[in-house]
Amino acid sequence: MAVQPIRIFGDPVLRSTAKPVETFDKELRRLVKDLTDTMLEAPGAGLAAPQLGVSLRVFTYNVDGVVGHLINPDLSLTEEEQDGPEGCLSLPGLRFDTKRAFGVVAKGFNMYGDAVTVEGTELLARCIQHETDHLDGIIFIDRLDRETRKAAMKAIREADWGGAPAPTVKISPHSTFGVIR
Repeated sequence: MAVQPIRIFGDPVLRSTAKPVETFDKELRRLVKDLTDTMLEAPGAGLAAPQLGVSLRVFTYNVDGVVGHLINPDLSLTEEEQDGPEGCLSLPGLRFDTKRAFGVVAKGFNMYGDAVTVEGTELLARCIQHETDHLDGIIFIDRLDRETRKAAMKAIREADWGGAPAPTVKISPHSTFGVIR
């Protein structure tokens, strides 16, 4: 098992746009394994590479007993929406109702470079949208209405992990293929 520390809100890597994966090699497979192990240990419904300090477009998910991953996702969303509780491993213990598309078709690649499509509704759709947002430097609280976002920021300041100086950025054990973190 290769559980890694999860970056917490305030870490600059969480606000950066991740770079597309271009090389599907052993290091990428190790990253997927580390993401999966860390997500399952946390536990969480999903985990994106930037949450481990790696600025690459990769995430894992664990919804309804299905564990998977997606690389370089491209999403098509339904017009129908859902509103429900959402949390994030980078904002431990906080949950806020967040509006998302009800369904998603996500196209991308697996860790071997094979094209894959993941389709889902409800929780799986929410998870895929949430993790793809991480790849774009978006955190779910960015999607909250003004009043709820204000409450979220207050909760962050009051959290035992909130208000602390930004964590020390450590060198990732994963190659970033020349990408600056």
